Amino acid sequence: MSSNGSATGPQSQSIVANLRYDIPASLVVFLVALPLSLGIAIASGAPLVAGLIAAVVGGIVAGTLGGSAVQVSGPAAGLTVVVAELIHDLGWPMLCVMTIGAGVLQILFGVSRMARAALAIAPVVVHAMLAGIGITIVLQQIHVLVGGTSYSSAWQNLVALPNGILHHELHEVIVGGMVIGILLLWSKLPAKLRMVPGALVAIVAAAALAKAVGLDVERINLQGSFFDVIGFPELTGQTPGGQPWTHEISAILLGVLTIFLIASVESLLCAVGVDKLHNGPRTNFNREMVGQGSANVVSGMLGGLPITGVIVRSSANVAAGGRTRMSAILHGVWVLLFASLFTNLVELIPKAALAGLLIVIGAQLVKLAHVQLAWRTGNFVIYVITIVCVVFLNLLEGVAIGLAVAILFLLIRVVRAPIEARPIGDEPHKWRVDIDGTLSFLLMPRLTGVLSTLPQGSDVTLNLNADYIDHSISEAISDWKQGHEAAGGKVTIVEISPANMSTAQQKPPKRHFNSRSLREAPWPSRRDSNGDQPDSSILDGVKEYHRSGISNLHHHVPELVGSPNPDTLFLTCADSRILPDTITASRPGDLYIVRNVGNLVPTDPAERSVDAALDFAINQLGVSSVVVCGHSSCRALQALLDNTIDDAQSPVGHWLEHANDSLAAYRENHPARVSSTSNGFNFSELDQLAIVNVAVQVERLTRNPIVAPRVAAGEVQIVGIFFDFATVHVHEVNQHGIVHATEKDPEGASKSASKSASKSAEVH
Repeated sequence: MSSNGSATGPQSQSIVANLRYDIPASLVVFLVALPLSLGIAIASGAPLVAGLIAAVVGGIVAGTLGGSAVQVSGPAAGLTVVVAELIHDLGWPMLCVMTIGAGVLQILFGVSRMARAALAIAPVVVHAMLAGIGITIVLQQIHVLVGGTSYSSAWQNLVALPNGILHHELHEVIVGGMVIGILLLWSKLPAKLRMVPGALVAIVAAAALAKAVGLDVERINLQGSFFDVIGFPELTGQTPGGQPWTHEISAILLGVLTIFLIASVESLLCAVGVDKLHNGPRTNFNREMVGQGSANVVSGMLGGLPITGVIVRSSANVAAGGRTRMSAILHGVWVLLFASLFTNLVELIPKAALAGLLIVIGAQLVKLAHVQLAWRTGNFVIYVITIVCVVFLNLLEGVAIGLAVAILFLLIRVVRAPIEARPIGDEPHKWRVDIDGTLSFLLMPRLTGVLSTLPQGSDVTLNLNADYIDHSISEAISDWKQGHEAAGGKVTIVEISPANMSTAQQKPPKRHFNSRSLREAPWPSRRDSNGDQPDSSILDGVKEYHRSGISNLHHHVPELVGSPNPDTLFLTCADSRILPDTITASRPGDLYIVRNVGNLVPTDPAERSVDAALDFAINQLGVSSVVVCGHSSCRALQALLDNTIDDAQSPVGHWLEHANDSLAAYRENHPARVSSTSNGFNFSELDQLAIVNVAVQVERLTRNPIVAPRVAAGEVQIVGIFFDFATVHVHEVNQHGIVHATEKDPEGASKSASKSASKSAEVH
């Protein structure tokens, strides 16, 4: 299939060929979707058939037209609170109109090719929104589970909860509690049993118990057959409160916008999440919006609930082996057949059973991982504020307030520049002030506060390392300098970044980048035009670092001064042209780099230098990957290939004896050599040897007594890569030879074995 999920020509044949995977997956998704669709309809206060209609349309229409190969759409818990409020205020017929309107906006959004813009919402706000929805659902459905009626607001549900629990209906509690118990225990059962959806088992078991024992429980009522009820509801022209709809235009438009925003964001975030679960085609977000919008238009016209991509159904689809959009489409067909042929079975389900199901679903929307992530990243306040506002105000206001708080935190973090004033040595009259980062007028209170603490008459060196300086900061520093010197002090301003005070006084400020980019070639050379004598010393390079490079590294100071925490041991050649951090897109501290001539792993017990590095990196630092990196135009291997080292007892000759196995494997046409001249590759003999050498060193590592036990336990991965200077591409090398960086194995899984290999897949 293509990246946009279309299925024509050979792609149609692929869909047919995958039916043996998609049909079983569609049945699993159908069994998951059926009880969820009914439960969401009840929680929304909509006709029960509306949930089934949305499931059918979401599967068939969104599955056919959407941009994701395996995402499954239908009525979602994320819209339950909004839909319930809109139905209560404006009525069910108007909700269908608003669903159509939201669908039209989604289609326009997709056609305009701006769908990715919906992803520009802080993840912490989305997580908190879902958690707030989950809490609201739980507060509503507890009342249904105990045999009562839920209220319109979360606060009323919370206040009435103690009384509802005290005056519960025992039969309802037994049925709902049974569903909750089964769902909580289901995840602990063996995987083979869990192939049957727990939600289906719980609902069937509860319905069977209620029927067999004769429990006095309220059951759902579809109010007619599926095809009798299907269709656009009759418009009365008035809201449930008796107001003409013409008086509620603003509320209707707000409802359309709310459904559009939530449905779009939830669908796109679901697509992003599902893409992480499989190795097939990635989602075309614009097409997905067109598919979601089309489904909502059709669902509204047929009397169905609003539709979004649903992560529960989508993840079940992937886990069950679904490969193409046919699994989503067929799941909609199965829902349609069941709703039209087995209505009587649906009406045996107790409402308390669906309430128990919804309570578990709502509780699962509050994820401990999201709470921990918000705490670790300093976003816990945003998370809590958003949840409280979503629960006790409404969804749209809660999300808006959460976004406002998130933006406020962002502004504080962006404009917060480290300012540090400290004495130099033991001399009380000599001070140093370091100011780093974005220097705007928002920094004025802090800047002036620090400068005011410096003793009068002191000798101050002020180091400015800024990517942005505006006029107010420049003027404030100039005024302070003038006043400090007037009082007998001395001020020396050292500006070590492109953004400077004089520029800020002359033209509008702009952001500058402090570090030299790899694209700003050529790099300054320390050799003369003949390439012989150095034009400048290494100390000149140190001075250049202090002028233009120190600011970039300054941001990593906490990582550098703390305990080393690399994730990868990177074994490469001593060749000075190899840039490990650059070709793996690694931060300072990510790589534990070991270099030697020819990137070799000696097997001689007398040669323990590499073993010492392996022992320290694996057993002391806890790295999870070991990478062997070879390169093109290797002079050491050229000497080995040409047999130009006469004295085997010389240090280099003795060392290169460890590469004799690589030379022998090369001459015996090792698979790495064969692959380096096939599949579009055309490497020289020297580079072929270098590629074989990487494969041989990887094989040695798999047998190394330090590494082998960790590899067997799945704690360490070994990766081989080859860096081609001519193309600046990084290629993966495994036991079968060199492979394309994006090549997939027959099952569709990436051949990349570790974080470093995936980061270094291609560098231009």
